[in-house]
Amino acid sequence: MPLISASNLKTHYKTRDGLLRSVDGVDLVVERGETVGLVGESGCGKSTLGKTLLRLVDPTAGRIEFKGEDITALDQGRLRNVRKSIQMIFQDPFASLNPRHTIGEILEAPLIVHQAGSPPERRSTVASIVAKVGLPADAINRYPHEFSGGQRQRIGIARALLLNPELIVCDEPVSALDLSIQAQILNLLVEMKKEFGLSYLFISHDLSVVRYFCDRVLVMYLGRVVESADNETLWSDPRHPYTRALMAAVPDPSRPRQAAPLGGELPSPSNIPPGCRFHTRCPLATELCRVAEPEFRSIKPGHRVACHVADHIN
Repeated sequence: MPLISASNLKTHYKTRDGLLRSVDGVDLVVERGETVGLVGESGCGKSTLGKTLLRLVDPTAGRIEFKGEDITALDQGRLRNVRKSIQMIFQDPFASLNPRHTIGEILEAPLIVHQAGSPPERRSTVASIVAKVGLPADAINRYPHEFSGGQRQRIGIARALLLNPELIVCDEPVSALDLSIQAQILNLLVEMKKEFGLSYLFISHDLSVVRYFCDRVLVMYLGRVVESADNETLWSDPRHPYTRALMAAVPDPSRPRQAAPLGGELPSPSNIPPGCRFHTRCPLATELCRVAEPEFRSIKPGHRVACHVADHIN
């Protein structure tokens, strides 16, 4: 049984420009102990998908199951118990921390909400998790503005770990950090995964980070997953032109072949092109691509792609 799964998941918003289809029919599975990467350009729906899985945003249609339980329509009271097991690390490590509260108060808050332990027990838990993520003991008495970006993200990781979750959705957790700090945070996430037995959904636009960190990768374009494969297969044999274009932006002298360049702008999710939604930017698009949406199909075990010309890419 998967830890979490989604089937035909949709999250749409009504706007003055029409219906914005941010997530538009996504199937997704994260197994226990697995790190799944979710990549794509800004605006493709990655963060909305992550928030929808946590029910921070309500889905328009589809189904979400956590450990076999349908959580798609749970009320807030019943959802609170599920959220102990599913946590999130946010992109901006400063905006996600209340500047008026000390780190100790910020970290104790979820324990209070979920009535976890007595006040002394909660303080002990906070002190323990602060040490585990590599922060000094006096951090609990200080405020967010007193910490660097990397330290603030460690605080965000500590907060996500407090309730002993099974799944953490990491929404671009290192994109706002310097490269040297990124490596430290990624290594910390790897350590915490081993120690706590975690699964991750790791959202990123940076394929080089995903290549280092993830077991399996989903490539998202304009609200839908267009390619899915294990990390090694995706890098050695990408079959969607969009995946290949993303990889072309990552320096890699060992890559045997280069992708065709990606041009144009990402279309608006409120005005999705007919046919394959990537055809307006695809150098390999055919007439079929312009009129028929491709099926998300298996081309070999564990490797799926939504592309009419995937069989002809080499």
